[in-house]
Amino acid sequence: MPTVSAPPRRRSRVLVSGRVQGVGFRYRCRRMALAHGLAGWCRNLPDGRVEACFEGSPDAVAAALGWCREGPPAAVVTGYEEITEPFEGESGFWLG
Repeated sequence: MPTVSAPPRRRSRVLVSGRVQGVGFRYRCRRMALAHGLAGWCRNLPDGRVEACFEGSPDAVAAALGWCREGPPAAVVTGYEEITEPFEGESGFWLG
């Protein structure tokens, strides 16, 4: 019997700076992530940045990271830092 391997999974965390708080970034990020079948979280940081973590297929994570470079229409992204991490198996997508 052939072995069935699990589909590839990716986890990336991103720190986004600029005008990213008070513009609906977290809520739209969650909606976008769920539409791509991703798990993870998104939260505001005390220093004014937004931090998000995405887990799922490599293509879906790449799409989410691309979205974070722009954010929602009212956002002005001036900084972006991506951190690749080991896959943890998150479930759901929560806002902090």
